[in-house]
Amino acid sequence: MTTLPTPRGTLTPNRPLADLTWLRVGGPADHLFLPADEADLADFLGKLDPAIAVFPMGVGSNLIVRDGGLRAVVIRLGRGFNAIEFQGDRVIAGAAALDAHVARKAAEAGRDLTFLRTIPGSIGGAVRMNAGCYGHYTADFLEEIRIVTRQGRTEILPASALNMRYRQSDLPEAAVVVSATFRAPAGDPAALAARMEDQLAKRDASQPTKDRSAGSTFRNPVGYSSTDRDDDNHDLKAWKVIDEAGMRGATRGGAQMSPMHSNFLINAGGATAADLEDLGEEVRKKVFQNSGITLEWEIMRIGERAE
Repeated sequence: MTTLPTPRGTLTPNRPLADLTWLRVGGPADHLFLPADEADLADFLGKLDPAIAVFPMGVGSNLIVRDGGLRAVVIRLGRGFNAIEFQGDRVIAGAAALDAHVARKAAEAGRDLTFLRTIPGSIGGAVRMNAGCYGHYTADFLEEIRIVTRQGRTEILPASALNMRYRQSDLPEAAVVVSATFRAPAGDPAALAARMEDQLAKRDASQPTKDRSAGSTFRNPVGYSSTDRDDDNHDLKAWKVIDEAGMRGATRGGAQMSPMHSNFLINAGGATAADLEDLGEEVRKKVFQNSGITLEWEIMRIGERAE
């Protein structure tokens, strides 16, 4: 049995992950590592057997961990990685900082990152997924990121190196984002606060924000492009083709396609990861049969199915 390095942070074997995800499902990781700081993270990864898989995990807002768990060291960043700093028009946010919190703090400082306000999750996830809303994407503001590689090296990568596109970016394999630097335009704090309140009201009126979900389940069939930047304004939407296939409100076990917004997969009570994933696959099958469109998962699914 391989011996893992001894970090200054917390390393827990056989750690269940369900309580760390918004959908509250999933089996255990072989190990969960909460590094004390960036140096602890770099030292641990540099000493870790290269054969051991690593999975950087944010706040689990866009994730299904399968019931059999994950054969890897899951790395989750905590309080030592959530600082927010301001340098002129630059906003430097730790990867563990929540998107909504960064938006609020930036607005108070007269800097406009309001698009982040309604995006669930943390800055590290926003970078990885090129998160966006209301016509703006992370790529529109991101200047550079700081990462710790799987080999334990600290590197600065410009946004231009990430090939950011609709709901995707190209990060080095198993690299852990530790911070991101944004260029944020100036704005009046009161006006920015009012805009964010409007965004919240719009979201709460159309999405099941009080249910256990992981945000949008499938990508809109029309993707991110230079001429059509706003996925919310595409003529062809995932929820529309799901509705046309008769899958709004569909259930499997404790999983349901939300009656309020049919592109939201929710844990209606007692769902397993298999319930959720199998219902999602049933939706994809029905949509393809009905319209010939193959929906692509936006929610990340990891780990092994239970035997």
